[in-house]
Amino acid sequence: MTIKSDQMMKSYYVSRATEYDRVYEFPERQSNLRTLEDWIPTVLSNHRVLEVACGTGYWTQFFAPKAQHVLATDASVETMEIAKKRVGTNNIEFQIADAYALSDTLGQFDAAFAGFWLSHVPQSRLQAFLTNLHNRLQHGSTVLFIDNEYVEGSNHPITERDDEGNTYQTRKLLDGTSHHVLKNFPSERGLIKMIDGLGTKFQYRKLDYFWTFQYQTN
Repeated sequence: MTIKSDQMMKSYYVSRATEYDRVYEFPERQSNLRTLEDWIPTVLSNHRVLEVACGTGYWTQFFAPKAQHVLATDASVETMEIAKKRVGTNNIEFQIADAYALSDTLGQFDAAFAGFWLSHVPQSRLQAFLTNLHNRLQHGSTVLFIDNEYVEGSNHPITERDDEGNTYQTRKLLDGTSHHVLKNFPSERGLIKMIDGLGTKFQYRKLDYFWTFQYQTN
């Protein structure tokens, strides 16, 4: 993915900021959402958590009260402003940061969380993203990713596939603009292969509309 593509993705999420949470209103997903909202805090409880691409803070609001400390990062000022108003616990900080260039000035953590971010990372940048993320984590840290299962009729249709194997959707916002968005749907095997040499003790969980992938860093 080029710098131009990064800018297009950021522009899309800036434009979508005020309507982003509509994705959590789908009636068929409510049971899965309640399950994740209850479960995620149990994984991250008492940890110092680095959250990547916190967006509007939808998931942050559930695990932050149980965590020791949370640093929630995102590249978008617009979505982060929404997150700041949503999550008011004393143990949380917010910081604008590039998910592909997490600076050592952010500190060290013993857990990382990313909700609905990994699917936007192109295949060619997965290893670089994970290596950079792990540089911010202590040995044996917990990493938790959650994302979408592809379900016909509940997800935007896949409209393109590139030579790397990345898939794309065409999404239309309420302002009428259309956006070409990279959105991958990795398999359990693909996720396990992704952390080969980087992590162990992985646990994959498949729900009707979402998946979770948890592991410990080497």
